[in-house]
Amino acid sequence: MKRRDFLKTSGVLAGATAISSLGVARSAHAAGSDLIKLALVGCGGRGRGALQQRLGVNDNVKVVAVADAFENAAKGAAEAFKEMAGDRVDLADGVFFGLDAYKYAIDKCDSVIIATAPGFRPIHFSYAVDKGKHVFMEKPCAVDARGFKMAVAAAKIADEKNLKVVCGYQRHYQNPYIGMVEQIKAGKIGRLMYSRVYWNGDGIWERPRQNGDTEMTYQMRNWYHFNWLCGDNIIEQHCHNIDVGNWVHSLGNPFCENAHPVKCNAMGGREVRKFPRFKNSGHRFDHFFCEFTFADGSQMFSQCRQIANCWNNVSETFYGTEGTAGAGWVNDAAGNNVWRFDGDNPDPYQNEHVQHAKYIREDEKHNDAWFAANSSMTAVLGRYAAYSGQEISWDDAVENGRDDFPYDLVADLEANDPKKFWDAVPPVVPDTEMPAQPAEGEFIYEKSVPVPGEWKWNA
Repeated sequence: MKRRDFLKTSGVLAGATAISSLGVARSAHAAGSDLIKLALVGCGGRGRGALQQRLGVNDNVKVVAVADAFENAAKGAAEAFKEMAGDRVDLADGVFFGLDAYKYAIDKCDSVIIATAPGFRPIHFSYAVDKGKHVFMEKPCAVDARGFKMAVAAAKIADEKNLKVVCGYQRHYQNPYIGMVEQIKAGKIGRLMYSRVYWNGDGIWERPRQNGDTEMTYQMRNWYHFNWLCGDNIIEQHCHNIDVGNWVHSLGNPFCENAHPVKCNAMGGREVRKFPRFKNSGHRFDHFFCEFTFADGSQMFSQCRQIANCWNNVSETFYGTEGTAGAGWVNDAAGNNVWRFDGDNPDPYQNEHVQHAKYIREDEKHNDAWFAANSSMTAVLGRYAAYSGQEISWDDAVENGRDDFPYDLVADLEANDPKKFWDAVPPVVPDTEMPAQPAEGEFIYEKSVPVPGEWKWNA
């Protein structure tokens, strides 16, 4: 977005939200000022988009820090936001890069946007909460059970410190979804029996290996293709639909401790995204089907797929004893429409930042991390079940689930020599030794692809 377009858009949003007229909570700003100092950790496309949306609220904020593992990403974001937002950006000593860059950025701010690769988010969220910062964190919150427990522990501390946490499950800020939940809570579909949730679509981006890349550098650039970084598409993408399922199956109360299933059986595989059709494409599955069971006996049937030229569907439908419902509509048992959303429907990606600013400035208690962590762990449970071919309970998965992210390696490098991160051996390595000059087909990871019946979810 060009500066003139940004200023025009932010002016419209300011008129709609009147955020700038709100008082500011004492914990949100430097003493004696209503200025909120912002930091961005993770300068990819989603991170830049989130910061742009936060600036679009048009209250008294200033971007004081950006951080990314890659130098070019951090510096590129800094230049883009200086051009876009002018005097609302002061990055004279606020551009950081490297493994531990997030610490320096978070230390400078009042409120931070965390949009790093999902595997890192529990670490970055925990640090931000420890330092007493308000947080906007993209979904998912974790890629494994250990990360989930870290996120839950941080959520508890955030409550104790009265920090305002919003997570990027934007359907909670989308009026047709909010209206649907209200209708279901009012009994319009009777007792919920089951749901169907889908994210079936095409494939994703891939960045070519560059001469001189270490294996760690290549995997970090292609984080969506490696499960220690993204958790596979069921976690990184399909968690949105799973989150809506948890929301409704817990009777519309996302803060309920039981806002998750109690067990799951699943299947999945890698039919298309494999050598030789795809080169250098990581070790993810390309499709999943999960059957989640909740404590009341209701079930959620979940599909996700990233394969081109197939039936695509991104939706959630809920089936009750007296009708069905989806985002913005309710039908009775005969299929007749009995409610349809017809109100204002602001962009939920923007609205979540409008609301986050409101929570901070009006000192309104708010913490999305509880339901966001549960929805992320639900997707982890589905992945554990599909990879292993076993039915797994929630409690077993949380207590005994394997680590996929190398927490101990990262902690050791951060404490001793962060610059060595780029030369470290990642959790997954190619099937063949890396040649001096990359060649087509040289870097495949088929030996690392989980095999149901053999892969150990609790290893």
